[in-house]
Amino acid sequence: MDKICFGIDVGGTTVKLGVFDASRKLLRKWEIPTRTEEQGAHILEDIRDALLGEIEDRGLSMDQVQGAGIGLPGPVTPDGIVNHCVNLGWGRMNVENDLSRLLGGVPVHAENDANVAALGEALYGAGAGHDSMVIVTLGTGIGGGVVIHGKLISGSHGAAGEIGHIPSYRGAKKPCNCGNIGCMEQIGSATGIAQKAVELMEETDWPSALRNCRHVTARDVMMLHGQGDAIADATIEAVIDALGRGMATIGCVLDPEVFVVGGGVSKAGQWLMDALEERFERYAFHACRGSRVIAETLGNHAGIYGAAALALQE
Repeated sequence: MDKICFGIDVGGTTVKLGVFDASRKLLRKWEIPTRTEEQGAHILEDIRDALLGEIEDRGLSMDQVQGAGIGLPGPVTPDGIVNHCVNLGWGRMNVENDLSRLLGGVPVHAENDANVAALGEALYGAGAGHDSMVIVTLGTGIGGGVVIHGKLISGSHGAAGEIGHIPSYRGAKKPCNCGNIGCMEQIGSATGIAQKAVELMEETDWPSALRNCRHVTARDVMMLHGQGDAIADATIEAVIDALGRGMATIGCVLDPEVFVVGGGVSKAGQWLMDALEERFERYAFHACRGSRVIAETLGNHAGIYGAAALALQE
C-alpha cells in the first residue's frame, strides 16, 4: 500500500478518526471516547494508541504514514498552539508538537474543528466545485469556517470563522458566553432558539403548544413552526432575521460563492435554507446577493475529511 494519512476530529464526548490513502479516499472510520478527566491529560495518548493500532493492523510501517490532521474545539494558532479547549480541560499547549512526538515524529497539523469541517465540505461535500465557501454550523453554539480557492483562512490568531460572535441579534437580554451581548450564537444556535422561545412565553400570553413542554428544545420549536403556533413562529422569525443579518455582514467581507449550513439545526429542512437565502438577500450589499445557501452533505464526518485534507495539503 502507498502512504496513508489520518484525519482526527476531537469532540467533548468522542474522538472521530479516519484513515485515508494518498488520493484522499476514506479507508476506515471509527470513534474512541474522549477522556476529559484529569484536564484531558490522556486524550492525545488515546489517539496515539488508536492510530498505532490501526497501523499495526494494516501491517504498515511508520514510514508509510504521511501525516495526521487534527481538528480541535478551540482557537488554534498558525504554529499549532491551542489556547484553552474548555470542553477538553486543556489550557495552552502545542498539540502539533505533542502528538507528533507521541507518534514518533509523524507530521501533525492542527486546526479549529469548525475550520477542518469547512475544508471537508469544501473539498468533498456541498462546497465541492465552488471557488469560495463559508460554512455556518448551527449546533449547541454557532461555528464557522472560511475556504477560499481550496485553502482555509485561519487568521492571525486562529479565530477567523468565529461567526457565531458577529453582533447581529438585537433582542439579546444578557451577555453571550464570550462576554459580549447580541452575538448571533445567542439566537441562532439550538441553545439560543430554545431560550428565545422560553423568553417569549414568559413575556406574552400567546397560545402555544410549547407551553406544554417540560423542557423546550430547538427541535420542538422547529417542528411547530409554520403550523400557526405563535411562539414558535415568532421565535423562528427572530432566528432567521439575526442569521440573515450576520450572513450579510459576512458577505460584505468575503463575498462567498456559497454558504453551507450544517449542524443539528440545519436538519430542519430545505425551508430553512430558502428562508436564510431570502433574508440574506434582503440585508446584503447589492453586489453580494448572488451567494447561495445550501445544506451540508458530510454531516458529522466532515471533520475527519477536512483534517486529512489538511495533512495532505501540508
